[in-house]
Amino acid sequence: MTAPDCPPTQTPQDIDLPALREKYRREREKRLRPEGSRQYIELVDDFAGYYESDPYTPPPDRAPISADIDVLVLGGGFGGLLCGAYLKKAGVDDVRIIELGGDFGGVWYWNRYPGLQCDNESYCYVPLLEELNYIPSKKFADGTEIYEHCRRIGKHYGLYDSAIFSTQVRALRWDDEIKRWRVGTNRDDDLRARFVVMASGPFHRPKLPGIPGIKDFRGTAFTVPAGTTTTPAATATVGWSTFATSESGWWAPGRPPSRSCRTWAGMPSTSTSFSAPRHPWARATMCLPTLRG
Repeated sequence: MTAPDCPPTQTPQDIDLPALREKYRREREKRLRPEGSRQYIELVDDFAGYYESDPYTPPPDRAPISADIDVLVLGGGFGGLLCGAYLKKAGVDDVRIIELGGDFGGVWYWNRYPGLQCDNESYCYVPLLEELNYIPSKKFADGTEIYEHCRRIGKHYGLYDSAIFSTQVRALRWDDEIKRWRVGTNRDDDLRARFVVMASGPFHRPKLPGIPGIKDFRGTAFTVPAGTTTTPAATATVGWSTFATSESGWWAPGRPPSRSCRTWAGMPSTSTSFSAPRHPWARATMCLPTLRG
C-alpha cells in the first residue's frame, strides 16, 4: 500500500552515471584504511570526558552499593529496557539495570540535538507500543518522543525502582567461590549477580578522528550530545565536521551568529521530508485489537 503523503520519486534524466560511479569509487577508497579502528582516538585520559561526562544529569552523591542480584543488565537503552520488561513479565522481580547516563534511553538519552529523528518507521522501530497502548505521533518520530517513550517503559515495568544510573561498569569477573559475577564500577560498587546481560550497545560511544593536531588543540571541542548544552560566543570561529543530515541542522535553531562557521563533511547525505503526522484513519486502524488466528 502506498502512503498518500509519499509521491513517486522523480528521477532526473541528465545524470552522468559513469562519472557518479567513479566519484563514489574514489570516496570509497578514502575510507579503506589499513589501520581499521586504530585510526580513531581512544577516549581515555584527556579525551575521557567525551564519553564519561554527562551534559544533562550531574552524578548524584551516593554511597557505594553492595548487593546480591539475580539479574544485572548492563545498559539502559532499548536492549536493556526490553530485557528488564520481559523479565518482569516472566516473573523475575530481582532485576537491576546499570547505566552510565542519568536516565533510560541509551542513544536517545545522549543525543538530543534539534531535528533528531529515527530513520526507521516508528511503528516498527519503537518497542512495546501495543503493551503500553501508545502510537508514535509521526512515521519517523522525533528523538524527544522516543526518549520519552523509553522513560514510559521504565515507569510501566517498575524498572526505575532498582536502576543504578550515572554509573560506569569497570570490571566483570566470575567468582567461583560464591558462584556469581562480581561487577565493579567507577563508584566503588560491589554487585554480585547470578546472571549478567550485556546490553550496552555500540552506538553511544563517540569516535574521535585521529587527525593531526587534535591532541594539541586548546580550544573548545565537543560532540553533538554535549553540544546540545553548549553555546559558543558570538565572536567564536566554529568548525563543524559531520556526515549525518540531521546533525547538520544542530547549529541553526536558536543559536547566536558566530564570527564564522565552516563545515567539513564526507559524501553529501541525501535527505527528504515525508514524515507527516499519522492520518486519523491510521490511528483508528492501529488501535483495533490484534487479530490472532
